[in-house]
Amino acid sequence: MENLAIVDLGSNSARLAITRINDNGTFHEIKRVKENTRLSEGMGAEKILQPKAMNHTIAALKRFKKIYDHYQHVQVVAITTAAVRQAKNQKEFLERVRQETGIKLRVLSGRQEAYYDYLGVVRTLKLDHCLILDVGGASCELVLVQHRKARDMISLPFGAVNISEQFHLGGFVRAAELFRAQTMVTQRYNKIPWLRYANRVPIVLLGGASRTLARMSKTRRHSKHHGIHGYRLTSRVVYATYRELLSKNLAQRKKIPGLESDRADIMIGGMLPLICLLQRNSDGRVIFSESGVREGIITEYIKKRGLQEENSDE
Repeated sequence: MENLAIVDLGSNSARLAITRINDNGTFHEIKRVKENTRLSEGMGAEKILQPKAMNHTIAALKRFKKIYDHYQHVQVVAITTAAVRQAKNQKEFLERVRQETGIKLRVLSGRQEAYYDYLGVVRTLKLDHCLILDVGGASCELVLVQHRKARDMISLPFGAVNISEQFHLGGFVRAAELFRAQTMVTQRYNKIPWLRYANRVPIVLLGGASRTLARMSKTRRHSKHHGIHGYRLTSRVVYATYRELLSKNLAQRKKIPGLESDRADIMIGGMLPLICLLQRNSDGRVIFSESGVREGIITEYIKKRGLQEENSDE
């Protein structure tokens, strides 16, 4: 038995998930912690991590370390994604993290992030064909799944935080800015040739904004569905939620049931990649997944550990 601590440093939040792995390969999560760090906030077109965001993030990582240090037989896997991947001061930040916390962060490429999303989804959802969309703070990952295999995948450099900042979608939304944002996303989608094969498959949603969308819907419906994994919506319901968000200012959005107040300013930007996909998707089904990068890493870790054990027995 061992405990696998995954530190997942995203563009909008930092997460710690501790999973107990049994000798027979089964596993279950025993601890989960999330902190909103907004690491990508203020990066702008220069793509420079800002001192305030870095300080908040490093403080959160120190608290994570105190938590997992209490566990025995712990293995630590620390990853980071789009904000650090895009940052021009990436090396300085990684060195600060290493010196101040002892944590060595592995910077995932966009393709690696998409692949781990795929592993996490296919392990837990029984879907032969789908399009995976992971909306993060500073990137979106898309994976076309056919016959449970990843046919194509891509990472795009926009997400809930940087779309909201670039097009001023946090407060009162001006029509011209919204049009500019939708045009940018749609043009990027139009440059992906294999997306034409994904117009009649359900969209599997991952990411913080996606989880919030599911919670908003469940709260409104008084749904008894346990958790959000496997929860489903139609495009009609998604569009109605989007219209509601656009009809309110920031203060009003913060009062919407199911919408965390600290996510209200990035929710429109976070939904935009999904809205633009649905407008070109004739299937109309949206399925939520709580299994993504972290679960993909666990799956890979257990597989590698099993191979190592097999090799050691030879």
